Amino acid sequence: MTGGGAWGRVAPEGRLFLRGRGRVVGRLAAWSLLESAHTFLGGYGVARALDDGFLAGRTATGLGWLAAAGAGALIGGFALRGVFAGLADLVEPLRDGLVRRAVRQALDRAVADPAGAGDTGAVSRLTQQTEMARDSFAGLVLTARSFVFTAVGALVGMAALAPVLLLVVLPPLLLGVAAFLATLRPLAAVQRRSLDTDEALADRVGKLAEGLRDIVACGGRTAVEARAEPLIAAQERLARTLAGWAALRTLALGTAGRLPVIALLAATPWLLGRGITAGTLAGGLTYLVQALLPALNSLMTALGSAGTRLLVVLERFSAPVPPDPAGHGTLKPEPEPEPEPEPEPEPEPLSSPRPVRPRSEAAAELRGVTFAYGPGAAPVLDGLDLLVRPGEHLAVVGPSGIGKSTLTALLAGMLSPDAGSVLVAGAAARRETGSTGPDPRRTLLPQQAYVFTGTVRENLTHLAVAPGTPEPGDARVRRAVSALGLEELVARLGGLDAGVSPRLLSRGESQQLALAAAYLSPAPLLLLDEATCHLDPAAEERAERALADRPGTLVVVAHRVSSAARADRVLVLDGTRAVCGTHEELPARSPLYGDLVGRWNQAADD
Repeated sequence: MTGGGAWGRVAPEGRLFLRGRGRVVGRLAAWSLLESAHTFLGGYGVARALDDGFLAGRTATGLGWLAAAGAGALIGGFALRGVFAGLADLVEPLRDGLVRRAVRQALDRAVADPAGAGDTGAVSRLTQQTEMARDSFAGLVLTARSFVFTAVGALVGMAALAPVLLLVVLPPLLLGVAAFLATLRPLAAVQRRSLDTDEALADRVGKLAEGLRDIVACGGRTAVEARAEPLIAAQERLARTLAGWAALRTLALGTAGRLPVIALLAATPWLLGRGITAGTLAGGLTYLVQALLPALNSLMTALGSAGTRLLVVLERFSAPVPPDPAGHGTLKPEPEPEPEPEPEPEPEPLSSPRPVRPRSEAAAELRGVTFAYGPGAAPVLDGLDLLVRPGEHLAVVGPSGIGKSTLTALLAGMLSPDAGSVLVAGAAARRETGSTGPDPRRTLLPQQAYVFTGTVRENLTHLAVAPGTPEPGDARVRRAVSALGLEELVARLGGLDAGVSPRLLSRGESQQLALAAAYLSPAPLLLLDEATCHLDPAAEERAERALADRPGTLVVVAHRVSSAARADRVLVLDGTRAVCGTHEELPARSPLYGDLVGRWNQAADD
């Protein structure tokens, strides 16, 4: 893809980013306009100091005009402080957004191919390329606005002194700029190929490093070198190509930066013959040498390096997850799923003493599911049958490491069973390769609550925004806050539109916000994997009752027997068999559950 194609992909998102920060851009422009007063007074003060002061024999007047030019420099220095404050408000949100996007892209690829090698190129995007984009964007904004307002000040100053100066200066200036702009597109294309090669090389080296000892032990160094050397050679060729374009860019810079001065000096006799004074010529030269040409040189340098680099990096962040990842540094193709066997008459599932219901009546279902973490590992789940009915509240209990989180991961589609099938709402729990974004069928809340930098409202509603689902209004959000008992927490944070800093929240407060987000989620199946472990028993009870009362099905990995007692049914995993039933009947059917209830009752009596 050429630089033009990259621009076509990046430009819409760039406009959206800037449109949402109009006030910041306005403040930056205001400070820059104030700074341009320094440019105008610099050349105009020199011209007036010569013509009206020193050359006219009025030394005090000349010194006064020079003092005015010096005052302009002080104003410019004061304005520059505001410029950098505005620049920070524009640059840091860009970096934060790119970090979030890099993480989201990596997670999408990981979800699409959990068994693959992972998105190793994400490391380059998350670290090197993110910082590259931030630095490039900051430098580009700083030099672009400096050039614009410096050019305004310098050209207005020349026009105020003598408009004919513009006729002499502008043609060579525009010629150099045109020559420079002609190098941008090919330079961007080379930059893009360089980043492609850099990611591929990082991927290749990362994979080789994992098996380096085996490679050396088996004498495979020659074969490995043959795979890595072409990428290294490609990087070398691209570096030389970039150097060649840099040389052409330097030539264009010389044209734009030197020809206007030469043209002005060469035209001096002609200008003097037309009544242009020495002071006016000195002022015009001052505008060129001290203001316009340095600003232009900085802008062209920034566009030629930071600009093309920024364009290429942003294109990579705006690229979708590739559907067919053949090649290095990308995903491996998802293997075709094995065809399911013809349905056979099923035995009664362990999950219920009732007869098996039709598939359409199951919110979630496991059929003969076996799963182990590795070919030689003992199964965590072995032949598990489970049927979860729509609207049911199911608790899952068992010792640590027994398979409770594995069960929720299977229901969430994050893992695939080694044998058997996992269904959610009658369809395979595992989504098709290439699917991105949230799954509308279920919402999973892990033990580590996800709270991000944003408003309270954004943290509560991010799971509620789905295709075809209206964004929840204030009334619905406040009902969720009331149902979860978060009025005091929301008030302390400053209200729904107040900002949230995740590092200032306790783990329990983070879990409460995440639970409220799950309450607002339209997903019919909620999976809580110890998502209330940092709440006190009263807050946990209120949260679980509220989530059980919302329309849909609730599956809770419980860490307290009181949580299991509130459920419609309890699934006990003990490592040898799974037993499912009500809280009242399970102590007689499961020794493990009977022991847990006994200890709980004893603790309550004490």
